[in-house]
Amino acid sequence: MREIDMPGKYNPTAVEAGRYDKWVQEKRFKPSENKKARPYSIVIPPPNVTGKLHLGHAWDTTLQDMLIRQKRMQGFDTLWLPGMDHAGIATQAKVEQRLAESNISRYDLGREKFVDQVWDWKNEYAATIKSQWGKLGLSLDYDRERFTLDDGLSEAVRKVFVTLYEKGLIYRGEYIINWDPKARTALSDIEVIHQDDEGAFYHVQYPFVDEDTTFEGKHYVEIATTRPETMFGDVAVAVHPSDERYKALVGKKVLVPLVNREVPIIADEYVDPEFGSGMVKITPAHDPNDFGVGNRHDLERINTMNEDASMNERAGKYVGMDRFEARKAIVADLQAGDWMLSVEPIVHAVGHSERTGVQVESRLSTQWFVKMQPLAEQALDMQKSEDRVDFYPPRFEGTFTRWMDDIHDWVISRQLWWGHQIPAWYHKETGEMYVGMEAPKDSENWTQDSDVLDTWFSSALWPFSTMGWPDTDAEDFKRYFPTNTLVTGYDIIFFWVARMMFQSKEFTGRRPFKNVLIHGLIRDEQGRKMSKSLGNGIDPMDVIEKYGADALRWFLATGSTPGQDVRFSYTKMDSAWNFINKIWNASRYVLMNLSDDTQAELPTNTADFSLADKWILSRLNKTIAVVTKNFDKFEFGEAGRALYNFIWNDFADWYIEMTKETLNGDDQEAQKTVQAILAYVLDNTLRLLHPIMPFVTEAIWQEMPHDGETIVAAAYPTVKQDLDDDQAEIDFNSLTDLIKAVRTIRTEANAPMSTTIDILIKTSDDNLQRIFKENVNYINRFVKPKDLQIAADIKAPDLAMTQIISGAEIYVPLAELIDLNDEIARLQDEIKKFQGEVKRANGKLGNEKFVNNAPEAVVAAEREKLADWETKVEATHNRLAQLQDAQV
Repeated sequence: MREIDMPGKYNPTAVEAGRYDKWVQEKRFKPSENKKARPYSIVIPPPNVTGKLHLGHAWDTTLQDMLIRQKRMQGFDTLWLPGMDHAGIATQAKVEQRLAESNISRYDLGREKFVDQVWDWKNEYAATIKSQWGKLGLSLDYDRERFTLDDGLSEAVRKVFVTLYEKGLIYRGEYIINWDPKARTALSDIEVIHQDDEGAFYHVQYPFVDEDTTFEGKHYVEIATTRPETMFGDVAVAVHPSDERYKALVGKKVLVPLVNREVPIIADEYVDPEFGSGMVKITPAHDPNDFGVGNRHDLERINTMNEDASMNERAGKYVGMDRFEARKAIVADLQAGDWMLSVEPIVHAVGHSERTGVQVESRLSTQWFVKMQPLAEQALDMQKSEDRVDFYPPRFEGTFTRWMDDIHDWVISRQLWWGHQIPAWYHKETGEMYVGMEAPKDSENWTQDSDVLDTWFSSALWPFSTMGWPDTDAEDFKRYFPTNTLVTGYDIIFFWVARMMFQSKEFTGRRPFKNVLIHGLIRDEQGRKMSKSLGNGIDPMDVIEKYGADALRWFLATGSTPGQDVRFSYTKMDSAWNFINKIWNASRYVLMNLSDDTQAELPTNTADFSLADKWILSRLNKTIAVVTKNFDKFEFGEAGRALYNFIWNDFADWYIEMTKETLNGDDQEAQKTVQAILAYVLDNTLRLLHPIMPFVTEAIWQEMPHDGETIVAAAYPTVKQDLDDDQAEIDFNSLTDLIKAVRTIRTEANAPMSTTIDILIKTSDDNLQRIFKENVNYINRFVKPKDLQIAADIKAPDLAMTQIISGAEIYVPLAELIDLNDEIARLQDEIKKFQGEVKRANGKLGNEKFVNNAPEAVVAAEREKLADWETKVEATHNRLAQLQDAQV
């Protein structure tokens, strides 16, 4: 046997040790820069430097790595560009939390020293993330690594801001925005998560100023609110203009309880006359809808809260109280003053900050906004052009389109210290505003806007800013943009995908990527989302330590279809490890049985090929075609199934077993042929597997006869039409059907392989007779016949077990081992099974839609199946009748 360095059991730790570092040192992941090759590029969705990677990151990046490794092997000039996102609010919150443990706030440090602390955090977690990338085996070009606060990317951010400002698409204004009182910053709509909270409708009486005015016999109107703490900002009460109940009240005035401010009753179409009493209080500084009403009626905006959601001086005696404490105190005072009519407990959806979890306030604030309608229209028009982005699965384009159709202006300023500071300056004396790429020359006379930009503003530029834009002559920008494929989860279509699309169209005139592959979320075995609160999170590094990166990658690659969630389970991880161990053992057997001069090339004299040789080469060819086709469609689960079936069933369980006859024989020429075919099939199989399982395929490939230094740079298998052999596959399947049928009989009769048995094969099919007779050596090896008969005129013994296969009946006389009644019962069960298949096929062929719409070949194949099942029913009926006659 040939000496190889492969232990008897697959050990992922030993297989993976040092291999990734070697690839990186040898620059295996850099673009080929072959100008004749087609470029193929992916930019990694930059993980936030807020912590370690989770299973979702592992899934996302595994799919990208599979694509880039396959394209690299296919000869494309590939670039997979790595990078990370500064993640403004999330990272700042983490650092503030760490400082709080030492009773230090950012205000104690000041902006500059605090930002230094965040940079230290970034460097710490960036190093962790990069080590995790390595553990996963990601083939990234680290020489091109980017960070959203790099100088080049910061220049791109300023360029976009200034250009949009000069076009009138960025503006500054006082508006109601979502406010996070813990982080003390604005939030965009999609950074707000709505969840059910317990609350109440507080029904309060607002008395008329004119004591003579009444409504339904009362000297007040009833107003219901869920937030009595905002009453100090009330400036009106509104009704719908067409609401007949209140027409006589429009123009009258009421008093706001506790404040005693006189406010008018106004008419505005915003009010829903069907909801509640059809009468609402208007608080323009604390509600977005009220803000619009206030603008239409020129009402005052009274802000009653501080940045931390404590009450300000406009809240009278409640000043300084937390908003929820103030609510309790105000409710108590309303009840004490007889203003409270009733309290109705409710459960209602309330907005919470995605980052800090606190309840969001609608707050009047001066912010920077992007005017979205023109940008959205451009992106939607792009989707009707040849430069469109193709979504996989296509249904997610509808998600994108609906959001863009109903888009609101985007608040882009954040009251943070970590991020891209807004390139706007205000003159210290005149108040004049200047927006530009650089600070004014007399910068000592100007103060820069203290706000930073929303993280998504910079990450929206990621596909082109990382390539050197705004330098449109940058080599990478010219060569690799637009990128080819973006891989991301469906949860950030709004946050990121849409924004990349409209920014790319606006600033480059092109789509940012050709394809966007949308995957789902990873859930636990019970289907629950993984979260800290549930304690069901899984660290991918722990999984790798136990099972190896290749097993995790196999599970992630093949665990679901595009767009669907996947459930993580250790049972599935066990299966993945077992599959790799099967690959390892099959490969080890092959390599030990090769000669020192064996090459992974097919012999030229195909006439020497056995049926099994022709079959395995045809099956390999079909597998290459299926895997390649499904990779192109991003159907990795289907590609995985094809690989699994080929490796486990075709190669390991059948072909390798059949080669043992030749390898242990005396025919040296036949041995050389089989060795070459084994090496060729294994080599191609490893190449097909490499994008999914990079480590184990490299380890095995290095033990093989091969050209080149690494499988990373080996050519990806291609279909060779001359190896397609449908007839060989049909013939071989007949042979294996025979073998499986006899094995079934042995099992049911409890006849072990150590005992020989008589086997009678009745077939009038000349081709089947030829196949069985020419391959009698395989029949001898796999089913151990004592006496083997193959003929058309065989008479079935009365006491024999029977199996029906396509075109043949198999009888095994086992009179001393079987009971006639048991065999009759078994045949009756077989008839029911075959009849079920006949019914299913008839149903399918009786469906006009199927017959008329399915490809002709598919319909023909179904008719062939029906004929085969009908033949089996008839043959089994005949055999049953024989046994029943013998019983009499």
